[in-house]
Amino acid sequence: MNKTSLLTLLAEVQRGNLSPEDASVRLASLPFEDLGHAKIDHHRNLRNGLPEVIYAAGKTPSQTSEIFARMAATGADVLATRADTTTADAVIAATPTAQYHPHARALTLRQSTAPEFKGHIAILCAGTSDIPIAEEAAITAELFNTNVTRIYDVGVAGLHRLLAHREVLNTADAIIVCAGMEGALPSVVGGLVAVPVIAVPTSVGYGASFAGAAALLGMLNSCSPNVTVVNIDNGFGAAYTATLIARAASR
Repeated sequence: MNKTSLLTLLAEVQRGNLSPEDASVRLASLPFEDLGHAKIDHHRNLRNGLPEVIYAAGKTPSQTSEIFARMAATGADVLATRADTTTADAVIAATPTAQYHPHARALTLRQSTAPEFKGHIAILCAGTSDIPIAEEAAITAELFNTNVTRIYDVGVAGLHRLLAHREVLNTADAIIVCAGMEGALPSVVGGLVAVPVIAVPTSVGYGASFAGAAALLGMLNSCSPNVTVVNIDNGFGAAYTATLIARAASR
């Protein structure tokens, strides 16, 4: 964050030269922070309601750790996705209060005190092999202050396992369903509930699953009209959208 610009803006409001409304508009478009290899958008939360997130895959550990530290310096909560252990070690060395979630391959830093949790998301996965993607979604939604219920290993091969959770499903504002193989679970869930179902195809399955393409196509062709689909293994994107839905429902 450009601290000088922010202080100048606040001073103008205090002097009466700028209305709070005009200051809000200008604050939403303040310059980003340029690190050379990255341009950090500290004000995305003002515009979109949720902050910028670091996608660690493809970045060097030092790049990710620097971005993480600069975002942490603003006092905001920070999330980095798709981080391997080498990157996690670099980030924690620079920001010791960060936490690594190995199943989700995510790094988080919670700095907000007594956050207000809004809305409720249920996150399902068909099998244990889908848990890493489901956990990416869960960790993301929880850092964004959403209540999360995890329901794992409830695939269609044993449908009674899913039906045992009907009461919980009926309390959710949105449901994320992660599944590989043929990707059938979201259609079943969609037929049971009256809320949006966000389907996440995972790259789990044998050869003809084509690394998640079969599940993706099956979900795109779902006959349950409340099912929408994100890209293969995109637990983060599902959680981002589900959080916005849950927040709107809580209002």
